[in-house]
Amino acid sequence: MNLILLYLLLLKATATSFSGLTSLPVVRHDFVDQRHLLTDRQLNAAVVAGRSVPGPNGLYVVSVGYFIAGIPGAWAGWLALISPAFVMIPLLRYVGARAERPAIRSAIQSLTLAAAGLIASATIPLARDALHGPLSIAIAAGSFVFMVFTERDTLWIIGGSALIGLLAGLLS
Repeated sequence: MNLILLYLLLLKATATSFSGLTSLPVVRHDFVDQRHLLTDRQLNAAVVAGRSVPGPNGLYVVSVGYFIAGIPGAWAGWLALISPAFVMIPLLRYVGARAERPAIRSAIQSLTLAAAGLIASATIPLARDALHGPLSIAIAAGSFVFMVFTERDTLWIIGGSALIGLLAGLLS
């Protein structure tokens, strides 16, 4: 794939999202559904890689770039990840100064709801690919319950899930 096109597609995803994983539906549509450059399994692996290291939640776009075009693709993903910040910082300052206005507050609430809906729409196909047995379903359900009812860091979920998977692999 052309690196400039890869950068532009990843930039579209990162620039139209306001937190890391809200770009996931756009990435999935462009690279899994439309261009068939990634599978859901590869996208899941990219998300896991991005979530397993310190840094922003959207870091998975670097892995997406790597899966598509190797090291140059990872560089394109990294550039797409950081580019919106150069526009967002002044934009957030402008919007933040007017955040108490009802129209701005309503727009922010609407964007938040749209982002939640987009995340849900991307989660279902990824979950369908990842949930393939009682153990994976139990890990997903347990992770969800843990996140909803505790204020622990997600690192505990990642570490605990990896440990359960490792033990299950050793016992089988």
